Amino acid sequence: VSKIFVPTVMAISVLTFVSWYIFGGENKLTYAFVNAVAVLIVACPCALGLATPMSLMVGIGKGAQNGILIKNAEALEEMHKINVLITDKTGTLTEGKPSLDNIETLENSDKNEVLKLSASLNQNSEHPLSNAVLNAYKKSFDSAQDDNFEKVESFENISGKGVKGIINQEEILLGNESLLNHFNINIPESLKLKINEKQNEAKTISYLAKAGKVLGFLSFSDNIKPTSKQAIELLQNQNIEVIMMTGDNENTAKAVAEQLGIKNFKANCLPEDKMNEIKRLQSEGKIIAMTGDGINDAPALAQANIGIAMGTGTDVAIESSEITLLKGD
Repeated sequence: VSKIFVPTVMAISVLTFVSWYIFGGENKLTYAFVNAVAVLIVACPCALGLATPMSLMVGIGKGAQNGILIKNAEALEEMHKINVLITDKTGTLTEGKPSLDNIETLENSDKNEVLKLSASLNQNSEHPLSNAVLNAYKKSFDSAQDDNFEKVESFENISGKGVKGIINQEEILLGNESLLNHFNINIPESLKLKINEKQNEAKTISYLAKAGKVLGFLSFSDNIKPTSKQAIELLQNQNIEVIMMTGDNENTAKAVAEQLGIKNFKANCLPEDKMNEIKRLQSEGKIIAMTGDGINDAPALAQANIGIAMGTGTDVAIESSEITLLKGD
């Protein structure tokens, strides 16, 4: 349309000038100039009508070239107004590829038993920590055969807390401290010092409990993405407040926040906690962007003014967002 429209308007303007110059009478030059300009002015709104969709198309196209999938024009316009960014930790600020570092047990517990029970439960979970446990189990027992796992009955994924199931007629729990609190299980004093040491090193802790008693814990490390600190600093320099909200424990969250220069963070967050915090900030007139990668982040991504999903994350997170970072960076 623009290929035809622009030359046509220019041609009509020139024709108007020539016509008035020939037939305009006494003040023909003035009339010719004024009416030629009038043609261009009348055509201006149409030019704007072309310019807006063209600029959006170019902007969205440039985003795609740089690995940023923008689903609609409204997201592109709204993103400019953002003044608060809420971000998940695992898989967003960190690489989301945790590895199992260590297993600590009570004196009367067996590390191999803890690992086997954990792996058996994690067969049915898609959480990044589950993959870390399964990989460690397969390396330890030098086998990838499913027959080596214990049979799990009544498996249940408790959102934001962990998993549970019945193995050999005993209830097995694997998850964070919130999971233990949910089932009124206390952490043994003999493990607490070791737990604090790991958490202060930014390790993520998962507890394994059998028949209402903690057998031990697994500690995981998940490296921070090389570009996360630079991105946080850039956003803060743009006067955008960055808040980290994670389901991880207080000590681990604090260690990661300090490394990245994030002043505001909240730990032990359930999916509804993230969503409610966004609602609270929106009620104060803030315009919120939320970035995350997991199933637990989906409600918050949908609630935020703009949801930004990692392309390396889950399908439901991508579906709930307006912008997807294809490379997860």
